[in-house]
Parts: sequence; C-alpha cells; structure tokens
Amino acid sequence: MQNSIGQSDEKFQKMTQTPIPSLIIRLGLPTIASMLITSIYNMTDTYFVGTLGKSASGAIGVVFSLMAIFQAFGFMFGHGSGSIISRQLGQHNHESASRFASTGFFLSLAVGVVIGIAGLCFQTPLMYFLGSTDTILPYARDYAFYILLAGPFFTGSCVLNNILRYEGMSFYAMLGLVSGAILNMLLDPLFILALGMGTAGAGISTALSQVISFGILLSVFLSGRTDSRLRFRSITNQFHDVWLIVSTGFPSLIRQGLGSLSALLLNHQAGIYGDAAVAAMSIVGRISQFVFSVNVGIGQGFQPVASFNYGAKRYSRVRSGFWFATFLSELLLALLSLACLLFSAPLVQLFQSDAGVVEIGIPALRFQCIACLFLPFTTCGNMMFQSVGHSGKASLLATLRNGIFFIPLILLLPMAWGLSGVQLAQPVSDVLSFLVTLPMVLQFLRALPKQDLPA
Repeated sequence: MQNSIGQSDEKFQKMTQTPIPSLIIRLGLPTIASMLITSIYNMTDTYFVGTLGKSASGAIGVVFSLMAIFQAFGFMFGHGSGSIISRQLGQHNHESASRFASTGFFLSLAVGVVIGIAGLCFQTPLMYFLGSTDTILPYARDYAFYILLAGPFFTGSCVLNNILRYEGMSFYAMLGLVSGAILNMLLDPLFILALGMGTAGAGISTALSQVISFGILLSVFLSGRTDSRLRFRSITNQFHDVWLIVSTGFPSLIRQGLGSLSALLLNHQAGIYGDAAVAAMSIVGRISQFVFSVNVGIGQGFQPVASFNYGAKRYSRVRSGFWFATFLSELLLALLSLACLLFSAPLVQLFQSDAGVVEIGIPALRFQCIACLFLPFTTCGNMMFQSVGHSGKASLLATLRNGIFFIPLILLLPMAWGLSGVQLAQPVSDVLSFLVTLPMVLQFLRALPKQDLPA
C-alpha cells in the first residue's frame, strides 16, 4: 500500500512539474508510434487486399466504416472514463478513479457484444447500408464476418488504451497496440495470399491482432501497475456516474460515429462513379489517416496533461500545453503533407495499379494534403475541451468535420461538380471546421485563470 501511494505521488509530481514540451513529447511519442503503426497495418490490409482487384479494395472502405462503429463506442467509454480518471487522480481520489475505470471497461464489452451479434444477424443489409455495391458485397461480407466476431475486443481495447494514456502510461498503451499491429502485418500475407483466403484472411488477421492487443493491455491492469483498478465490485450503481462517463466521452462517439457515417456517405457517392471511385477514395482515406495519425498522437499525448493539470488547477500548463501540441503537430503535418503532395501518384499506385483508381485518387490525395494544414488547431482544441470536462463545446466541435459541414458537402458538391465534388468534400469541411474552432479555443484560453491555484 505504501509503495502504491509512493507511485501515485511520483506520478503527480511528473504530471504537474515536468516541463510541458518534454512531458507532451514523452507521452506523445509512444502514442504517435502506436498510431503510425496502426495506420501502417491498415495500409498493409489495403495493399494486400488490393492485389485481389478493385472490388476487393472497395470492400476495405466498407468494412472500415464498420470498425469505426466499434471504435466510436470504445472511444466514448475510453475517453469518457479516462478523462474523469485523470482529473480524479489529479485530486488524489484513487477509489473514484477505479469506479469509473471499471464501469467504462465493462460497459464497453457489453456494447461490443450487442453490436457484434446484431451485425452478424443482419450482415448483408448492413454491408449495403455501409456503401457496398453488388460487386463489392462478397468481399465485404467475408471481411466483416470476423470483425463482427471480434467486436468486444475492439471496444474493450479502446477503453484500456485510453485509461493507460490518461494515467500517463502511454508506453504500455503503445505496447498493446503495436504488438497487435505487427502481428496483423505478419498474418496478412499468410492468410490473404499464401493460404488463398482473400478478404476473409484480412478479417481473420485483423481480428486476431485485436485479441492480442486486448490481452496485452488488460495484463497491465491485472499486474497492478495502474492507479485505477478493474473490478466487478467497483462498477457503479449510480446512474449519475454512468451519465458522466457517457457525456464526457460523447464527443468521441460523435467524432468516431460521424466518421463512420461520413465514410458511408462517401462510399455511396463515390459508388455512383463505379468501384474504381470507391477504391480510390478508400486508398486516399488510408494514406490521409496515416498523415493525420501524427496529429492525433500528439493530441492524445496532450490530453492527459490537460486533464490532470486542469484537475490539479495548474491552468498555465493547460494553456502552454495546447500551444506546444498545436505548433508541433502543424510542423510535422506540413512535412508529411508536402511529401504526399510530391509523391501522390506513386503512393496511390502502390496500393492499386488500376488506371481508373489512380486517376481518381491523385487529385483527391492532393486536395486532402492541403487541408491537413488546418487540422492541428481543430484537433487539439477539441481534445482540450473534452479533457477538461467541457463536453458541450467538445461535442459541438466533434460534429463539424464529419457531420455539420461534411454531410451537406458530400451530398451537394457532387451535384454541382460531379466526381470532383466527391474529392473536395472532406478538404472543404476541414477548412470550415478550423474557422469555427478558432474563436472558441481563443476565448477559452483567455478565460482560464492567469494564476495557478492550490489543488
């Protein structure tokens, strides 16, 4: 017990006194690494499935929307409980932290089971709903079957990963994600090509990687390394606690849920122009996700800094942390976006050599690279509001990029400009989201107390 108290005091000192740049980099690097590795294994799926043809490549975009549904609920419970846990630990309230950790974790498992069973019962209409065409459907069904079976591991891993990050243990969070991702990359060529299992092989390798990640992340909690504990008896019986988790994590549900909806609409609108358009936009989405993952990784490194110090009333560290995370993200995204602009053609060709896919993919990738420059401020602002408990503002901002702006744009722009409208919808939405986020964040930062207060 004495050792546990000592570890908690040491963590408090680290989170409230370590210089902001080194703390965010220390917490952000493992997260960036895990995000990049995850993006790479997503692109590995895209590469190997792409060898099966453009219809199979289109199935990736459809099933990606399905995985986004699981992640939406996983991140809701993970960010919701994690943000609360971090603020509770900033106030030295460890029993309350365990209550929120246990509740968020077991709720996520239950939701994963429900979604998985419902998806298996209505698999064909679900694939059509997510944007599958008749020719893509067989590939999408084979791929999605195993993703649905692994649903609880998707949602549970999201919660475990985020609690570890919010406790300042991003290395262990990285270890779980990276181990599963590397396994996925090794199994893809085995199942897809060597064993000739096609898109079903991609589904099996992804499902197995999630199970391994889940086991590694769970072992960190079971070994007693965390301040919060996962116990059945710690699950709350208070509706208020559940509501607090859901309301705090709701921006993540909106962000991920709208991400799934936007992918669905994108698939439908691109499908009007054939399987080549669906495949091209799916490939561009995976490449853009790789670039964007750096921004998300830095933002997630900033989140525990923001929530912990806000709970400890170290407001100056919240303010300086936001600016450092934003400027660092801007610098790195600018470099990656420039590289993608210069090598857009070979990047698209790497995943699919079909001439129609390449022709559609190149301008779409270039548009998205330019829009990436507007993402760091928007992302870090959204994550800051969620981390400090301003769930209303965070929820509003979370609806912008893939909801309030994107949905009308993806429906209206193609009516005016055809396929170019499909390619431009997301980039235009990113710019508009930045313009709304800018004044909200500046106003919040100005309103923060100038002097830090005793916790």
